[in-house]
Amino acid sequence: MDDSITILGFAGSLRKDSYNKALLRAAAELLPENARLEVFDLDGIPLYNQDLEKEMPLIVKEFKSRIRAADAILIATPEYNYSMPGILKNAIDWASRPPGDNSFEGKPLALMSASTGMLGGARAQYHLRQVFVTLNMHAVNRPEVLVSFAPKKIDEKGNVTDQRTREIMRKLLENLVTWTIKLKSQ
Repeated sequence: MDDSITILGFAGSLRKDSYNKALLRAAAELLPENARLEVFDLDGIPLYNQDLEKEMPLIVKEFKSRIRAADAILIATPEYNYSMPGILKNAIDWASRPPGDNSFEGKPLALMSASTGMLGGARAQYHLRQVFVTLNMHAVNRPEVLVSFAPKKIDEKGNVTDQRTREIMRKLLENLVTWTIKLKSQ
């Protein structure tokens, strides 16, 4: 069995200087040696419309294909209004539709979030976990990467400078890879 793991990462933010995109860049540096991270940008995915399921937009087809090809999923997201951003929920809806064509089926998953506030995106992560239960995903539960007061931990160039945050991220990624290998062997 091949122990090489491909992780597909995407951010729930479209902002160019997003703290959550910075988390994905840092994740690429912190991965175990037997893993690699591919990042997909959600920019350009249209609003979900059930009328388009039979003739899906090309970007949606690509997104679904990249999810299927990945061994695991890594999402970094901000929290908007006590929940996940609309762009992220929209992408999840596309990727899991139509019924019987859920690209996320059985995939291992890890979540990270960064925000300017004190909760670090916790409520967005909890809502995402509820959604991923119904999509039959297998989330890594610990450690939780909740980057509070992000401007103090991510510099103006988008580098995660806080060593404790980097350590927790590294452990999450190690756990995701271990979990993915375990699930692949079943």
